[in-house]
Amino acid sequence: MVARSEIVKGYEYRKGEYVIIEPEEIKKIEPKTAKAMEILEFVKADQVDPIYFESSYFVTPEEAGRRPYALLCKALEETNYVAIAKLTMHNREYTVFLRPYKGGMMLHTMYYKDEVRDLDNFGRPDVELKDAEVKVAHQLIEALAGDFEPEKYHDTFEENLKTLIKARLEGEEVTPVEKPKKMAPVVDLMAALKESLAQLPKKPPQRVEAAEAASEVKPTAVKKAKASKRKQAA
Repeated sequence: MVARSEIVKGYEYRKGEYVIIEPEEIKKIEPKTAKAMEILEFVKADQVDPIYFESSYFVTPEEAGRRPYALLCKALEETNYVAIAKLTMHNREYTVFLRPYKGGMMLHTMYYKDEVRDLDNFGRPDVELKDAEVKVAHQLIEALAGDFEPEKYHDTFEENLKTLIKARLEGEEVTPVEKPKKMAPVVDLMAALKESLAQLPKKPPQRVEAAEAASEVKPTAVKKAKASKRKQAA
């Protein structure tokens, strides 16, 4: 077993050949963000494509930084800007996004431009769409439209795997998951869209839903709540 004191850091510049780097040398080249975050600029939130988000973290302030933290959160929220900053974590410097979230701050490490792959010939296919096809496609989207509620979505494979393990432990048979039928090639896009629309459960008209909701609303006092703060990997 190798003692910790005998482990060194090095860089392999040629197969089997290394440059040994001492801890004191690493400290000499540490970026200025090793001790503090450096904000580079602010950009509009709608200009940032989510494809550049890598990992997400909750950010909380130390006691002395609570006021600047609250000020930055409020300013970003009211102006719809995102901060781009540099930060050192785990002995590596990252470029990160800072954005307001539920009264606090989220940090997302950023993929650099050369880390995001470009695909040749990617984009909208060069085909002519009929107005009627687009209209039916809109109706299909509206029929399935709803509010984003992440708790509705689950890893069904993981759930099935737990069921399988439990069944094996109890000596029971597992009911196979019903496989989707093999789909026939789409010849008539319009007919396929209409068939999909016809198979969806009917929704009441939006105006009726809005009227029913309005009739149930009663005046109430609204009090702004303070957001709780927590520090945890998202």
